[in-house]
Amino acid sequence: MKASGILSGKAKVAAAMFIALSIFVVSCSKEDNYSPASEPQDETEGLVDIATILENSEQYSGLFNEQDNMLKRGGQSDFKRPPTFYNLTMALIKTDLLKVVAKNQLTVLAPTDQAFEALFHQLGVKSIRDISAETLRPILLYHVIQGKVWSSQLKNGFTRTLNGSAVEVKLGNGVMFNDATVLFANIRALNGVIHVIDKVLLPPGQSLVEIAAGNPAFSILVTAVRAAGLDGVLATGGPYTVFAPTNDAFVALLAELKLNSVEELIAAIGGVEGLKKVLLYHVVSDRVYSSDLPAGPLQVTTVQGEKFTVNASMLKITDANGRESGLVPSLLNIQGTNGVIHVIDRVILPKL
Repeated sequence: MKASGILSGKAKVAAAMFIALSIFVVSCSKEDNYSPASEPQDETEGLVDIATILENSEQYSGLFNEQDNMLKRGGQSDFKRPPTFYNLTMALIKTDLLKVVAKNQLTVLAPTDQAFEALFHQLGVKSIRDISAETLRPILLYHVIQGKVWSSQLKNGFTRTLNGSAVEVKLGNGVMFNDATVLFANIRALNGVIHVIDKVLLPPGQSLVEIAAGNPAFSILVTAVRAAGLDGVLATGGPYTVFAPTNDAFVALLAELKLNSVEELIAAIGGVEGLKKVLLYHVVSDRVYSSDLPAGPLQVTTVQGEKFTVNASMLKITDANGRESGLVPSLLNIQGTNGVIHVIDRVILPKL
């Protein structure tokens, strides 16, 4: 009985040692199978910068085949092979912008080589070599947005570019920037995002004054701007947002004030200084697009110093005298090199 008890005790010790050894072995086995891949990965691991992807698009063709990145039509891809960006790369090199898209946190709207070929045909040139760096630079900057902007973050409206002017985002059947369609979205790079587009975007090429001068409907406004000596400022300064009254709006103002001519109007509002005050009451600093405006009433401070109230949902402006002017829906967000124009159907007036 005694020997049996001793044996039973030894068996218990052995069993305990076996269990401990088993735990140790399993623990060691888990340590041996540990892989850093099981830990959260740095989201930049394995990524390269935007410039490298554009320069070596064939090498990184897999980025353009990922299901999440490809916009499809009818469930089928329209693209038999990934896009290439030789022309875009050459343009970036020519304008010394390649380092800019390699080092900064950006979103690049990247036109394909086919898109550039269409531009060459439009301009009557043979290749990117025939377009000067001076011409290319504002075009390229018009394709770059500050920071990372994923397709899921886009909203209908206007998004500013490094050019200064904005591209219009249109969502619906796919994604469009102005009249260019996004072919591949959300190509992730070390320093940003690439959205591939099927057309080269051309930024505004005329100043606010040039746009108005080229439209007969604004002949009275242009004459008034020149008479007030503001044509130089509105042509080269800014950026500004101009709420531009049409000729009909000025004619209606003359009838409202029982005047017969613009000359009588200028005299009635205090001469050239009064005219300048009225015109600058139609100007707001910076670019303000219709999509920037809240749905409800908003008081806006003008360059002249006084305020008016704009109601975007009603497309109405109420001036300092309680007079209302309508925003013309089809003539909003007209972009110039130094700002944006919204057409209105009545001249607004500050306190005179």
